Amino acid sequence: MTTAAKTRIKEMLIAFEAKDADAFLNHFAEDAILFDPHYPEPEMQGKAAIRNGLSFAFNMISRPGFHLENFWTDGRTGAVEVQTHHIFQDGNEARFPQVFVFEMQNNLLTRLQSYVPYPPPPAAA
Repeated sequence: MTTAAKTRIKEMLIAFEAKDADAFLNHFAEDAILFDPHYPEPEMQGKAAIRNGLSFAFNMISRPGFHLENFWTDGRTGAVEVQTHHIFQDGNEARFPQVFVFEMQNNLLTRLQSYVPYPPPPAAA
C-alpha cells in the first residue's frame, strides 16, 4: 500500500500541474475533504466543492509546479513535503515549501490538508 499511496500522490500532483481537474479529482473519494489556506474557501468537502476550488486556482496560475522532497506513509495516512513553484497569469511567481498531510481509504484520498510556513493574512477589519 505504501507504493500505491506514493503513486497516487505523485499522479495527483502531476494532474494539478497539468491543470486537469478530472484527473486530479479521480484521486479523491466522493466525500473527500481538501483544505488549503490559499483558496477563498479553504475547506472544501466533496468533489463539487474541490472542483470549484480548482477552477479558482487554475484561473490564477498559468504554470503550477511541485517538486517532491520527502514522502512518508503508513499506507493509510501520510505526509508529503514539496517545493512549490507557481507562475501566475500576471507573470508573478511564488516559491515556498509546503507540506500536505493525507488520509486514504480504498486507495483514494479522503483528506488532503496543506500546511505552509507562513501565517495567513490578517483578517479584514
